[in-house]
Amino acid sequence: MENLKELKKKKIAIYGLGVTGKSVLNFLKKKRIKKLITWDDNQKVLNKSKKKNFLLDLSKMDYIVTSPGINIKKSNFKKHLSKNKHKIITDLDLFFLINRLKKTIIVTGTNGKSTTCALISHILKTNNFRTELVGNIGKPILSQKFNKNKIYIIEASSYQLEYSKFIKPNYALFLNISKDHIDWHGSMKNYINSKFKIFNNQSIKDHALFDNRKLIKIYKKKKYQGKFTYIKKNNFKNYLKEHQLKFQTEIQNINFAFEISKKFKIRKKAFLKSLNSFKGLNHRYEIFLKIKKFTFINDSKATSFEATKKALVKSENIIWILGGQPKMNDKINIEKFKKKIIHGFIIGKHSKFFKKQLKNKISYTVIKELKNVMKIIFKFVNKSNKKITILFSPASASFDQFKNFEDRGNYFKKYTKYYAKRIS
Repeated sequence: MENLKELKKKKIAIYGLGVTGKSVLNFLKKKRIKKLITWDDNQKVLNKSKKKNFLLDLSKMDYIVTSPGINIKKSNFKKHLSKNKHKIITDLDLFFLINRLKKTIIVTGTNGKSTTCALISHILKTNNFRTELVGNIGKPILSQKFNKNKIYIIEASSYQLEYSKFIKPNYALFLNISKDHIDWHGSMKNYINSKFKIFNNQSIKDHALFDNRKLIKIYKKKKYQGKFTYIKKNNFKNYLKEHQLKFQTEIQNINFAFEISKKFKIRKKAFLKSLNSFKGLNHRYEIFLKIKKFTFINDSKATSFEATKKALVKSENIIWILGGQPKMNDKINIEKFKKKIIHGFIIGKHSKFFKKQLKNKISYTVIKELKNVMKIIFKFVNKSNKKITILFSPASASFDQFKNFEDRGNYFKKYTKYYAKRIS
């Protein structure tokens, strides 16, 4: 582990000046790190000499800090970065290099990371702990003022973990794994290996949490040092039924949060009280409007079919809006759900993929623009008295038509409310 005095002697390159890259740059400048070079592929006017100098200096650097999402295999500097791969780190690494904080919790997995982080933060806060949500869920970790009395809850994506070398959380939570980002990582094996990096530097005093025996098997095989905890599933299924709570969170999220609450010696009664006041996150099975017998659910965060399956399980009498940019090797298997689905609407620029997946399984209509889908649905709302769920769970990424899943979800809510006003 470095300390700040040692870090000041280092030569550091920053590749990528988006939100995270800028936070790294500002942080290092504040710490008076003088030997810095920077580069961003999206500069409006590319300065050839500057690019040449960056490449020449790259091999002289002690660390190369890359922004999340930069894939060195597809980079303009592929050869140079591959040659210096052992020097590549992330903003998370810098955080752990110079901070010996009392408590850090890292959450990773394919689905449910943000909700689990938010739920853990809520449980801890309502029981008099100070927390900070950082990483993929909140502000970049280096944009925060560090406080030894706070618990840092970090959402870590596979992109961030791919090049991480120094992260050492007190508590590392691995929620689940399913096919995702294979186009970026190259294979499922690489994707899984990136996730397991959260355990690399843990000591016997640290904790690793799972609810999947296959993942525990891999963990044991790799002989990590942390204490692992197997979390029993469905601890709260009966409780939720008894209290008729319509949680937007999954049982899995709750089980992990409960296990963390036990580590912090929060009593079950206090945990349940906090759980009752948790409202969930936007764009994750967000029930945001009810008109007549129609329920509108915004599940824009579902960027793969694996994520959408959870929404289909919880819903009945579904008008399903799906479509967008499909994930590599993703398959839509709706055999278990087709009796629940009244009709599907396929949006976006990749309708051929979705038509092929749904053909001869459910009835569907292809309408490229989401706005036009909502117009048609509200004509149906005016005429029908049946209990219906309008489920916007795209089962794909948003980049074909929107900036991100938040933009897509907000667009859906905007036009739902627009047409709702016209019939009220």
